[in-house]
Amino acid sequence: MIEVKHLTKRYGNHTAVDDISFTVEDGCIYGLLGPNGAGKSTTMNILTGYLSATDGTVTIDGHDIAEEPAEAKACIGYLPEQPPLYQDMTVTEYLLFVAELKGVRKKAARRAAVEEVCGRAGLQGMEARLIRNLSKGYRQRVGIAAALLGTPKVIILDEPTVGLDPAQMIEIRSLIHDLGKTHTVILSSHILSEVQTVCDRVLIIAAGKLIAQGTPEELAGRLAAKGTISATAQGNREAVLQAASAVPGLTDLRVTAEKGGEVSFTAVSESGADLRGALSLALAKAGCPVLTLSAESMSLEDVFLQLTEKPEEKGDA
Repeated sequence: MIEVKHLTKRYGNHTAVDDISFTVEDGCIYGLLGPNGAGKSTTMNILTGYLSATDGTVTIDGHDIAEEPAEAKACIGYLPEQPPLYQDMTVTEYLLFVAELKGVRKKAARRAAVEEVCGRAGLQGMEARLIRNLSKGYRQRVGIAAALLGTPKVIILDEPTVGLDPAQMIEIRSLIHDLGKTHTVILSSHILSEVQTVCDRVLIIAAGKLIAQGTPEELAGRLAAKGTISATAQGNREAVLQAASAVPGLTDLRVTAEKGGEVSFTAVSESGADLRGALSLALAKAGCPVLTLSAESMSLEDVFLQLTEKPEEKGDA
């Protein structure tokens, strides 16, 4: 549905997006993640046609956004973080206005389209309400309804749950999940659990570069060895810890329990290598056979923090 090749955006000497390439498959929900200033918003603004790229190409449903901007933009429904809603209009008035802007010329067709998107966005019974009197959750629903007007194939949502209370977040996430059944969806969010729950695939951007992509499970699996290793060994505390601490790259040993000649502890693989085998062998050689050994699975938040964490700067004070 979307193909991005060598996308670059520069502002003078600053490179906001640095030679990134990815594809977005039809019918999937993609999460776009990155710390503040990573280039997420710039990337989304290029995809929606609000910004032009310095280099590279973006193709949406076969239309090059630089060469066929009208056709490409017609494929996109966009909900910005701060949707430009007209507060003194009713929900119906606003959506009829947007439908006309999007080229729905006939009055009957506009009304039919508005009725349909209100149903999809959960706005039944709210059509005559002034937008200014709606809660933020319902205003977001109006923004999503507006994005659905026309004939979009891709819905792009910029921080759609920011500022919502927990109940509203759950409702909007459910709505996004339903959108994914009929549209390709790109979602940017700072709520990592939200992306892990809703998205089929994840793109992680840092310092303008695409540093990782895949399903949440794939990303966690790649770094699983850097999760916490938990083990229980037979023997006394001193012997167990001495054997474990001798394994190169194993750090942060912590005893979690001692009982009946068994020592339970956790450790971290500093290098990222899977050290469970080396740990088991070291303990066996020390006469402290392993009883249990596992690597704790990582959440998307763990992956995100490890991939985007900046190393501490070292130097003379």
